[in-house]
Amino acid sequence: MKYPKLIIQVASLFIVFIIMTNCSDEPVDITIITDTDGDAISDSNDNCVNIANLDQLDTDNDGIGDECDDDDDNDGVLDNIDNCPLVANPNQEDLDNDGIGDVCDDSSMLASLFPCENGFADIYPCNDYDLMAHVPIEDLGGTGAEGNDSWGWTDSTTGKEYALIGTTTGTAFVDISNPIEPLLLGTLLTATINSLWRDIKVYNNHAFIVSEAPNHGMQVFDLTRLRNVANPPETFTADALYTGFGSAHNIVINEDSGFAYAVGTSTFNGGPHFINIQNPTNPIAAGGYAISGYSHDAQVVTYNGPDSDYSGHEIYLGSNGNEIVVVDVTDKNNVINISSFSYPQNAFAHQGWLTEDHRYFIIGDEVDELTFHFNTKTIVFDLNDLDNPVLSSTYSGPTLAIDHNGYVVGNTYYLANYRAGLRVLDITNIGAATNSMTEIGFFDTFPSSDSANFNGVWNVYPYFASGNIIINDIEGGLFIVRKSVN
Repeated sequence: MKYPKLIIQVASLFIVFIIMTNCSDEPVDITIITDTDGDAISDSNDNCVNIANLDQLDTDNDGIGDECDDDDDNDGVLDNIDNCPLVANPNQEDLDNDGIGDVCDDSSMLASLFPCENGFADIYPCNDYDLMAHVPIEDLGGTGAEGNDSWGWTDSTTGKEYALIGTTTGTAFVDISNPIEPLLLGTLLTATINSLWRDIKVYNNHAFIVSEAPNHGMQVFDLTRLRNVANPPETFTADALYTGFGSAHNIVINEDSGFAYAVGTSTFNGGPHFINIQNPTNPIAAGGYAISGYSHDAQVVTYNGPDSDYSGHEIYLGSNGNEIVVVDVTDKNNVINISSFSYPQNAFAHQGWLTEDHRYFIIGDEVDELTFHFNTKTIVFDLNDLDNPVLSSTYSGPTLAIDHNGYVVGNTYYLANYRAGLRVLDITNIGAATNSMTEIGFFDTFPSSDSANFNGVWNVYPYFASGNIIINDIEGGLFIVRKSVN
């Protein structure tokens, strides 16, 4: 941070001559001291030679005075865009969106509804994660409703954050910009009948929603409508409905390409059904891929990993139950199967997510805990060579609970672990053959049991810049949690 100072500039080059004389007044020695910025500190001792800085302040102790340092707290964020320039905060978390980073902000909004203290936040077991708010499922979906998938949207115009919560009856839209006072803005009812399964993704300020309800198709909802809800909660209508398929288990979107991939439909043997959504309210069928069969879930990326053969290609990783398939879908008219792989004690490969460098793929098997009666098991594959994936490691969690969906943010993996709640794992050592993942936190929304049953957390969404994490619990509804501020 650059602070104004009263500087008395003596000269652009300040030279002091010290003349030592003997008794005969003969010169003996001359010492020249250079002070370029005229702040009375010699250049040899000055941590900012060209700008006067009498106090020599160096917040990050990097040897460069703050007056000359573009990153005073050494957090990798330049001072001119850093929301807390004197305290390291590389993630720039700003819970109340006031432009002041949380580590510098004394706002009361940073207070949790129930902080995690002595292992509990209210009645919920926890470790290092506070409860900000809870919205019961009945408020979101009506009497008898259950929760399922969830996603999030940040309005780039206003900075507000919204939770998109799937229920058996439809989709609820909740403003969580003030996370201790979430506001239900309204709901979009299912397109046909109620269903246990609903899935939501976001592209270009629009939500894309599918369900296993018969003849449901893909609903498209313009999220910018949430800016102007006069009398919440409202009952919304869809802005578009794509009917190229009826039911679908899941929807996957590559935001780089503007293509959606519906999986688990009755088309293409349940494999990916391609949809061009570059104009969100005018989705266009773009073919599909049937050869590898049914996909339960998938991730599609514009590849930027270590295998240079596929740099810049659009790569589909499908969790297909008995195996994971790696497919090049760059050319929708010429889809290329790259490889497929499995692992020991495969019961049902359910969902997976790449590390941010696209090197490792982290897989959750939804049925192995029930089948083999071991603790939560997570599998890691090394995709250094997409043509030849290699099993890298397995992680065993602390409970018997079933793992469901997991997502990566930096070196952290956020896992929806059914009855064991949200589990937070450090994956800094993801490439190691052992101890590749370490649990560093959790929030358990189903405190009565951690056994292997289909209750509790269906999905989590950890991508809000504020640090808010939304949890959709089947029986409990929406939980907003946040890492404890210690």
